[in-house]
Amino acid sequence: MAERSSNRTIAFLFENSLFLIFGAFAALIWANLGKESYHHLVHMKLFDDAIVGTLQADGTRVFDLHYLVNDVLMALFFAIAGKEVWEATLPGGPLSNPKKAAVPLVAAVGGMVGPALIYLWGASLIGQFDTLSNGWAVPTATDIAFSYMVARIIFGAGHPAIPFLLLLAIADDAMGLLILAVFYPQGDVQILWMLLPVLAIGIGFLFQRQGLHSFWWYLLIPGIISWVGFAKSGLHPALGLLPIIPTMPHAHADKGLFNWEELNRSDTLNHFEHWWKNPVELILMMFGLLNAGVVFSAIGAPTYLILIGLLVGKPVGIWLSAVAIAKGLKFGFPEGLDSKNLVVIGFAAGIGFTVALFVATVAFPTGDIQDAAKMGALGSFAAALLTWLVAKLLGVQKMEDLPDSETAH
Repeated sequence: MAERSSNRTIAFLFENSLFLIFGAFAALIWANLGKESYHHLVHMKLFDDAIVGTLQADGTRVFDLHYLVNDVLMALFFAIAGKEVWEATLPGGPLSNPKKAAVPLVAAVGGMVGPALIYLWGASLIGQFDTLSNGWAVPTATDIAFSYMVARIIFGAGHPAIPFLLLLAIADDAMGLLILAVFYPQGDVQILWMLLPVLAIGIGFLFQRQGLHSFWWYLLIPGIISWVGFAKSGLHPALGLLPIIPTMPHAHADKGLFNWEELNRSDTLNHFEHWWKNPVELILMMFGLLNAGVVFSAIGAPTYLILIGLLVGKPVGIWLSAVAIAKGLKFGFPEGLDSKNLVVIGFAAGIGFTVALFVATVAFPTGDIQDAAKMGALGSFAAALLTWLVAKLLGVQKMEDLPDSETAH
């Protein structure tokens, strides 16, 4: 009995990305109690004079622990996110029906434009536009796992707000990946190296035609080739596995965003996700540990701009854009949703955390500004409390708490 309870607890921790919170919390405590020892861990050298790694002032590269986690292992996190985006375009997926997808997709765009504009406007108002403007993408992020968890608590698992939020968040992630690739190169872009990801795609499809079904073939040959291409081209190597995702043999229909029933499928792409899902949660714990360690005194202008962008710009942008297309262009709200639900969804989407923290590390060089931006990303957890308060004020109830007549309606 105790063993079964322990297994349920471990499953809960993995399914709700709570290991990431543990890592971030440990980093905050460590950095504030022993900043020097914490930074020694983050920048612990694994290899000197490496072919790839953190660029030093003398032009050499060091392969340190931070690079291993942020640039190598986080590629698996983005690969799983990319897998959901790819499958959403398959028959039966939420992106396969443009009319149904229109409202959440436009809402996702509004939820990125709103915070970015507020951030840039605020940076201009305080006279720090030149210094801070590169962080405009930090408040555009939505953390899928934590937004989903908060929304389920408020709406209930069966509420139509849940698939709407998931589609909005996955579209946000897709656009975020594009933003990372285009606006945040890690050095001078050497486009010829991007021929390697093109070669990797070709090898992946060749493997598919040859009937190779183990995801290890795709990960260890075209995957590594693609990753090296990104790393050497100057684009962020954490995106390096994305090109090989469509090459893996996959089911020809989608069961829905983050539908864990897919893990029972035997196709290569779902086997890849099934195998890596829990290890990636531990990678995220390491990501939190190595990136969230900032001293509380680091709070500054970027912190406030990011928080205002996420806690105000995100819900306002989502609500305005969704209402504009639903009512203005007569697309209508998805069945079971109204404008009050959209307000609550907007606040839930304001939890930036994982991707916001990641963007903060690439938007600014190591130092006070980056630390202040990280504090904004971490502080976006306040959106969880705001979501609950707004839901109570607007009278939004969980699906299972609604009277039978309303549920049927």
